[in-house]
Amino acid sequence: MKAITFQFLLILLLSYLCWGTWAENHATRGNLHENFVQCLSLYFDNSTSISEVIYTKNNPSYSSVLEFTIQNLRFSTPTTPKPQVIVTPLKVSHVQASIYCSKKYGMQIRIRSGGHDYEGLSYVSHALPFVIIDLINLTSINVNAEEKTAWVQAGATIGQLYYRIAEKSKTLAFPAGVCPSVGVGGHLSGGGYGFLLRKYGLAADNIVDAHLIDVNGRFLDRKSMGEDMFWAIRGGGGASFGVIVAWKIKLVTVPSTVTVFSVNRTLEQNATNILHKWQYVTDKLPEDLLIGVGLLRSTQGERPIQASFASLFLGGVDKLLPLVQEILPELGLVKEDCIEMSWIESVLYYAGMQNVDILLDRNATSFKQFFKGKSDYVKEPIPETGLEGIINRFYEEEGKNALMTMVPYGGKMSQISESEIPFPHRAGNIYQVMYYVYWDEEEETEGASQRYIDWIRRLYSYTTPYVSKNPREAYVNYRDLDIGSNNEGYTSVKQASIWGRKYFKNNFNRLVHVKTMVDPGNFFKYEQSIPPISPW
Repeated sequence: MKAITFQFLLILLLSYLCWGTWAENHATRGNLHENFVQCLSLYFDNSTSISEVIYTKNNPSYSSVLEFTIQNLRFSTPTTPKPQVIVTPLKVSHVQASIYCSKKYGMQIRIRSGGHDYEGLSYVSHALPFVIIDLINLTSINVNAEEKTAWVQAGATIGQLYYRIAEKSKTLAFPAGVCPSVGVGGHLSGGGYGFLLRKYGLAADNIVDAHLIDVNGRFLDRKSMGEDMFWAIRGGGGASFGVIVAWKIKLVTVPSTVTVFSVNRTLEQNATNILHKWQYVTDKLPEDLLIGVGLLRSTQGERPIQASFASLFLGGVDKLLPLVQEILPELGLVKEDCIEMSWIESVLYYAGMQNVDILLDRNATSFKQFFKGKSDYVKEPIPETGLEGIINRFYEEEGKNALMTMVPYGGKMSQISESEIPFPHRAGNIYQVMYYVYWDEEEETEGASQRYIDWIRRLYSYTTPYVSKNPREAYVNYRDLDIGSNNEGYTSVKQASIWGRKYFKNNFNRLVHVKTMVDPGNFFKYEQSIPPISPW
């Protein structure tokens, strides 16, 4: 009898708790965003107008704020899930309040810095309701040229960072990406690379401190967050662990004169043969030299496919030219192909810009398209027959809007341990591949977008025998939901390992361990977030 009474009381208690939770959710569901906004307003001081920071669907600026940094237009359609509220913090306390109020009212958050996420995960959620914390106002950059360091807030762009570095020194740089409108927050937390990676590694390899708001709203730096968490956010995707609001980075030294070249070779000019030979030497070049390749369709020749060889050399043309002519004579490089310039001018050169001031304008450097991307790593040279098979796919109709980039490794990338940070793709890789296909708005409207997505999936399938295996590796900053996802973000460790090991290899286990320590309730979750170990 006592057992039955205890069981009855337990059921009654659980029913009461469930009812209380349901009643609260039911009562607030209809005016959820009003309650959220009211909660946030309690944390604002008199110096800040709430209208400067918070945008609801009733606000006339809501759509323009939402769309401003959306780079992949696939996720800017009428059917794309929209946030209840967009918060654009002016100070760290606004981020802390957003986390607290999101937890209180059961709203998921998405964290956006530049909006370049390949699958829109920084501003789209299928687990409604959700809030975007858009860091677009947190753009402070403080460069210390004497110490060769800089603090950069997570909402700044790479272009803005490059501008501020060049403003202070002509011989300091930072090894990040080539697209100026990419946000620093996401770029660095996933790895980040550019033309300096063979000399200095990734952007994430050159982080020395960070400021982060954790699930409990605490402001943490490297010392207070601990080395495990600091390890995880440098290449493990910071949005799984908290909201990163600033990075302290180590600047690197470059000569006052660098040399660039960009030469195109068609199939009639033996592009296939040159590309085949390039694979054998590109990761063995001196670390001051990087030669990348872009494969795309062109309008030249009877077989309009071209390989574009793009290079940055940390030195003058007189040293570069004999080096390339000896190691890759098939390219036929001549002095007229090469241009000497400063490092910041090389940034503009590869961004297709003329004026350095444009780097400060994130709207001018934006690159908005409907697109799908994927990635791979190559450890053995692809035979000429394999390259020809890839090239043949560019002749298909969808191939007219496609690009395949090949970025060489070796140098510094081979000297850093796979476990130094979560980014594991180090020694043994000749080069990294990005597959990219885009289409225009008219084709999107006509429903042709699936044809392009199917095309890139077929190309990815074709290259399977020629790329890394067990796992087939992928780059986390080129998010790809094809390799596994969970729309609700409640993925188990076993499920997440499907994509987790592709992105992080054996480092995935440590990432799960860190996640379990710092966010056991899995508040910071999205389709490919690091899951905690369930307590049951």
